Amino acid sequence: MWFEADNLVLTVAQAACVALPAAGVPRALARFRNGWWALVLPLCIVVVIVAIDVTSVSADVLTWVALLLVPPGCALALGWAMRGARWWLAPLAAVLLAVAWADQDARGGQVATILLIMGSCVTLGRLLGGAAPTLLLKLGLVAMAISDAILVFGNTLQEPNAVLIAAQPGAGLPQLQSAAFHYASLGYGDFFAAGVLGGLLAIERRPQLIPAIAVLLVSLAWDQLFLVVDVLPATIPPAIVLIGVEIWAQVRARQRVGTLDA
Repeated sequence: MWFEADNLVLTVAQAACVALPAAGVPRALARFRNGWWALVLPLCIVVVIVAIDVTSVSADVLTWVALLLVPPGCALALGWAMRGARWWLAPLAAVLLAVAWADQDARGGQVATILLIMGSCVTLGRLLGGAAPTLLLKLGLVAMAISDAILVFGNTLQEPNAVLIAAQPGAGLPQLQSAAFHYASLGYGDFFAAGVLGGLLAIERRPQLIPAIAVLLVSLAWDQLFLVVDVLPATIPPAIVLIGVEIWAQVRARQRVGTLDA
């Protein structure tokens, strides 16, 4: 059986992104609701990999984009986007950034980075959940997992991803484009996929805790493939759980219809 405690920390963090998003977007943003937003999911992996493959400078740009956008995204999660959010919690994102910056090579800095990334993905999950039709967003999440799997198992993603992880904004600033805990690492897109799943469940008023636990369990089972491969696409577990949730919903709906007919 394959098991690494360091990897478990990241897996739990990813699963938490499913449980945390609340539902709805500000009324001012409702007019931007459009099905095209669902394309963000599959394209966020493909475009990044292609861009880095064309020029490694893209990785430097992306690490700066992450540095500039992840902390505000986390602040929005603490103050608005997550369940239990309070406006006065938003400044904690600045504290997390300070810890991630000052203690980059230690566990404290790594945990702060993980929390910053989690928060930003919770915000994105809530925003996308309210910005795109749910069916298209579900298809986008599955497409994201499929494209991720094709790139990983086709050995296309590993080299550009290594370049992205190694990219630094300079001046000793923290790297927020991916999360690491000791020897384990997880890409931003993996947290993003979980956050979108949480946003979908929230907007449809479905339970989120059980699917979050399911993501954790599916991830632990999926990780057994590390016995035979070195890299796995971690967007797969959220997609599997999404499919499972949809199948279970259909089963329950048919059971209710059968009960009424009886």
